[in-house]
Amino acid sequence: MTTTPPLDWQAREAAILAPWAMRAADSAGRTHPEAPHPFRSPYQRDRDRIVHSAAFRRLAHKTQVFTGYHGDYHRSRLTHTLEVTSIARTLARALGLNEDLVETLALAHDIGHPPLGHAGEDTLADLLRSDGGFNHNAQALRIMEFLEVRYPDFPGLNLSREVLDAQAVRTKDGMAPAPLLEAQVVDAADSIAYDTHDADDAVELGLVRMEELVELPLVAAAADRVADRHGRLAGTELRHAVLHEIVDEEVAELIRSTRATLEARRINSVAGVRAAFTGADGGPPGRLVAHTPVVAEGKRQLEKFLFARVYRSDRVVEVRAVAQARLARLFAWYCDHPAALPARFRERAATFGTRRSVADYVAGMTDRFLDRDCEARLGPA
Repeated sequence: MTTTPPLDWQAREAAILAPWAMRAADSAGRTHPEAPHPFRSPYQRDRDRIVHSAAFRRLAHKTQVFTGYHGDYHRSRLTHTLEVTSIARTLARALGLNEDLVETLALAHDIGHPPLGHAGEDTLADLLRSDGGFNHNAQALRIMEFLEVRYPDFPGLNLSREVLDAQAVRTKDGMAPAPLLEAQVVDAADSIAYDTHDADDAVELGLVRMEELVELPLVAAAADRVADRHGRLAGTELRHAVLHEIVDEEVAELIRSTRATLEARRINSVAGVRAAFTGADGGPPGRLVAHTPVVAEGKRQLEKFLFARVYRSDRVVEVRAVAQARLARLFAWYCDHPAALPARFRERAATFGTRRSVADYVAGMTDRFLDRDCEARLGPA
């Protein structure tokens, strides 16, 4: 006997979502009201607007971590985003969450990153220290709300309130509402993805050896499980198997721990999720989507190792410093020559100031566009 699937998104959400999931029918709406779409939910529309945005496309040519390493193997900001989205959707489905909202949040979470990865963000933050600073999460909100120009009826992408609120939480804005479980899942997926793929890229680039990684408790436990199933592996085969095992186990453990927390705290609504985050339900405040202490400590040790041996390695720091100096020089050049900015950035300067408008323009560049523009404006490197 077969059953007929729901014919519309409202019926589908009612049939499959858990009581703690955010339903699109309950959305707080958009800044600029729009007529409902005949067959897409508000969050499906949000997802599509992100995917079709110029800011999203540019992620393909923005560095994730390894500035200046123009290989074909290691991650770009786009491939990182797709990995986060994959993990987040797995978590969302297992927890009965709104997958359309989770996918939107995951696809959008890094669109505010400037070129050169965290090196570019640190440079712009330093240059704008007296002008409100720079943060890729806040920049993503600027893109969502007015920098992206695609629609004649409103500025920005006019995304649902829940998407904007989730991004506001990432900016550490104390005025932002407590995050939905969908937002918490995306943050957890981001952490799982960058720990493992930064380790993978670092080994591929020769910055660390797999033997060093296996000395860490989280990696060692995964290597033992791999050995139990597959016997003795070596080289790339071992690396791929171990890192895949880490992702798989972290996801499974996160699902188990989150389900246990939801049950223990008797969460049965979105309001209950928000109350639990702030501690208004009488329990300890904080995220419900969280690893157990053992896994959290293992992740902390892995991240500490990556910070010391990879992100702050002499090779990475040297290349990073050269790239940061060029970015700073280009920023200064545009501040001295604002007439060279594209028209829409010149127009915004009257409202936001020249330095902020220059930052908006430079932050939107890809790594390769930055290289070409530096050569055109400043001369060969």
